[in-house]
Amino acid sequence: MRMILGAKAVLRTALAAALVTLSAPTRADEVSAKLQYCTTCHGASGQGYRGFYTMPRLAGQQPKYIENQLRAFAEKRRPHRIMTNVSAHGVPPSMAAALAARFYAFNPSPLDGRPRGDVALGRQIYDKGLPESNVPACSTCHGAEAHGRNETPRLAGQLGDYFVKKLTNWTHERGQDAAHPDISRIMVPTTHNLTQAQIAAVAAYVVTLR
Repeated sequence: MRMILGAKAVLRTALAAALVTLSAPTRADEVSAKLQYCTTCHGASGQGYRGFYTMPRLAGQQPKYIENQLRAFAEKRRPHRIMTNVSAHGVPPSMAAALAARFYAFNPSPLDGRPRGDVALGRQIYDKGLPESNVPACSTCHGAEAHGRNETPRLAGQLGDYFVKKLTNWTHERGQDAAHPDISRIMVPTTHNLTQAQIAAVAAYVVTLR
């Protein structure tokens, strides 16, 4: 009996220690190390990277949006071969919040120097939408300067080819778990109602914004 009670006490102590570890705030050096890991792909200042795979700009991105997307990767609601593993195994909530705050503070110049597409049409769609196609103005949610707010992402300065790819493949990459819908579902009708030329035009416009 004494051995059983002793084993229970040890188990309780170990459990308490584990809970303390899990709930402890992320240390600054841990955040810096993880940030360096992230910027290997996303650019030293979070400006994005155009190579074999285009990596999105995270600089200036809304913190809540980054946190939500990391959670979506970990829960496989947004499938991605690399980010699913990164989020599920190395980014607990406290780390996600700290990283999001760091990226939000970055403000490099947009990587896309010369937009490709009809900038004037893109601005019109962004500011006024396409009522005849049931496409609302992008500015309604993303803001007049495309800086986003809370869960709504910043679009300003995003890489154009990344932007086009995401909108084109939206329903194949977002909202994959019907039992746990998220805010990304609000974009489904819009992505269906935009033509490729119109998507390219909006992309050409948002890459010019700071």
